[in-house]
Amino acid sequence: MENMLECAFIVLWLQLGWLSGEDCVEQIPQTRRLQEGDSVRLNCTYMVSSFNGLQWYRQDPGQGPEFVFLLYSIGAETQKERLTATLKGGKQSVLYIAASQPSDSATYLCAVRHSAQQASVTNT
Repeated sequence: MENMLECAFIVLWLQLGWLSGEDCVEQIPQTRRLQEGDSVRLNCTYMVSSFNGLQWYRQDPGQGPEFVFLLYSIGAETQKERLTATLKGGKQSVLYIAASQPSDSATYLCAVRHSAQQASVTNT
Protein backbone atom coordinates (compact mmCIF):
# COMPACT_ATOMS: atom_id res chain seq x y z
CA MET A 1 0.00 0.00 0.00
CA GLU A 2 1.36 3.41 -0.95
CA ASN A 3 2.23 5.77 1.88
CA MET A 4 -0.51 8.43 1.91
CA LEU A 5 1.09 10.62 4.58
CA GLU A 6 0.65 14.29 3.76
CA CYS A 7 3.14 17.02 4.43
CA ALA A 8 1.62 20.33 5.46
CA PHE A 9 3.36 23.62 4.81
CA ILE A 10 2.15 26.81 6.37
CA VAL A 11 3.85 30.00 5.35
CA LEU A 12 3.56 33.09 7.45
CA TRP A 13 5.44 36.30 7.18
CA LEU A 14 7.14 38.71 9.50
CA GLN A 15 8.42 42.19 9.01
CA LEU A 16 11.31 43.39 11.12
CA GLY A 17 11.61 47.11 11.80
CA TRP A 18 9.21 50.00 11.81
CA LEU A 19 6.50 49.72 9.20
CA SER A 20 4.84 52.41 7.16
CA GLY A 21 1.25 52.02 6.00
CA GLU A 22 2.44 50.89 2.56
CA ASP A 23 4.93 48.22 3.70
CA CYS A 24 3.75 44.62 3.40
CA VAL A 25 4.96 41.05 3.05
CA GLU A 26 2.59 38.49 1.58
CA GLN A 27 2.48 34.80 0.77
CA ILE A 28 -0.41 33.24 -1.14
CA PRO A 29 -1.64 30.60 -0.54
CA GLN A 30 -0.96 30.53 3.18
CA THR A 31 -1.32 26.74 3.53
CA ARG A 32 -0.05 23.94 1.28
CA ARG A 33 -0.74 20.21 1.52
CA LEU A 34 1.05 17.66 -0.61
CA GLN A 35 1.95 14.01 -0.77
CA GLU A 36 5.28 12.73 0.53
CA GLY A 37 7.88 13.00 -2.23
CA ASP A 38 6.21 15.97 -3.94
CA SER A 39 8.13 19.21 -4.36
CA VAL A 40 6.76 22.59 -3.36
CA ARG A 41 7.47 26.26 -4.14
CA LEU A 42 6.61 28.75 -1.41
CA ASN A 43 6.42 32.30 -2.79
CA CYS A 44 6.90 35.44 -0.74
CA THR A 45 6.32 38.93 -2.16
CA TYR A 46 7.15 42.13 -0.36
CA MET A 47 6.76 45.87 -0.73
CA VAL A 48 8.87 47.85 1.73
CA SER A 49 10.18 51.41 1.78
CA SER A 50 13.78 50.22 2.24
CA PHE A 51 15.28 46.72 1.99
CA ASN A 52 18.06 45.20 4.09
CA GLY A 53 17.64 41.46 3.43
CA LEU A 54 15.05 38.72 3.33
CA GLN A 55 15.02 35.80 5.74
CA TRP A 56 13.31 32.43 5.76
CA TYR A 57 12.52 30.69 9.05
CA ARG A 58 11.06 27.31 9.92
CA GLN A 59 8.89 26.75 12.98
CA ASP A 60 7.93 23.33 14.30
CA PRO A 61 4.81 23.00 16.50
CA GLY A 62 5.49 24.15 20.06
CA GLN A 63 8.92 25.57 19.13
CA GLY A 64 10.26 29.01 18.32
CA PRO A 65 11.24 30.00 14.77
CA GLU A 66 14.54 28.57 13.52
CA PHE A 67 16.60 30.63 11.05
CA VAL A 68 17.13 28.90 7.69
CA PHE A 69 18.27 31.44 5.04
CA LEU A 70 19.26 35.08 4.58
CA LEU A 71 19.30 36.69 1.12
CA TYR A 72 20.57 40.20 0.39
CA SER A 73 20.74 40.75 -3.36
CA ILE A 74 18.54 40.06 -6.38
CA GLY A 75 19.56 36.78 -7.99
CA ALA A 76 21.00 35.40 -4.75
CA GLU A 77 20.40 31.68 -4.21
CA THR A 78 21.32 29.48 -1.28
CA GLN A 79 20.76 25.81 -0.58
CA LYS A 80 20.65 23.55 2.48
CA GLU A 81 19.91 19.87 1.92
CA ARG A 82 16.63 19.73 -0.06
CA LEU A 83 15.75 23.41 0.53
CA THR A 84 16.70 26.18 -1.89
CA ALA A 85 15.90 29.87 -1.45
CA THR A 86 16.22 32.53 -4.14
CA LEU A 87 15.69 36.28 -4.15
CA LYS A 88 14.13 37.31 -7.44
CA GLY A 89 13.43 40.61 -9.15
CA GLY A 90 9.95 42.02 -8.69
CA LYS A 91 10.34 41.96 -4.91
CA GLN A 92 9.81 38.22 -4.60
CA SER A 93 11.52 35.29 -2.92
CA VAL A 94 10.94 31.58 -3.46
CA LEU A 95 11.61 28.74 -1.04
CA TYR A 96 11.74 25.44 -2.92
CA ILE A 97 11.51 22.13 -1.04
CA ALA A 98 12.45 19.13 -3.19
CA ALA A 99 11.07 15.63 -2.54
CA SER A 100 9.19 16.58 0.64
CA GLN A 101 9.33 14.32 3.67
CA PRO A 102 7.02 14.17 6.70
CA SER A 103 9.80 15.89 8.69
CA ASP A 104 9.37 18.95 6.43
CA SER A 105 5.89 19.62 7.84
CA ALA A 106 6.26 22.96 9.61
CA THR A 107 5.37 26.63 9.47
CA TYR A 108 7.72 28.53 7.15
CA LEU A 109 8.10 32.25 7.76
CA CYS A 110 9.23 34.85 5.26
CA ALA A 111 10.69 37.95 6.90
CA VAL A 112 11.87 41.19 5.36
CA ARG A 113 14.38 43.23 7.27
CA HIS A 114 14.18 46.78 6.07
CA SER A 115 15.93 48.74 8.78
CA ALA A 116 19.26 47.68 10.28
CA GLN A 117 18.67 49.68 13.50
CA GLN A 118 15.25 48.28 14.42
CA ALA A 119 14.46 44.89 15.93
CA SER A 120 10.74 44.91 16.74
CA VAL A 121 8.64 42.11 15.27
CA THR A 122 5.14 42.52 13.87
CA ASN A 123 3.25 39.32 13.01
CA THR A 124 0.73 39.94 10.22
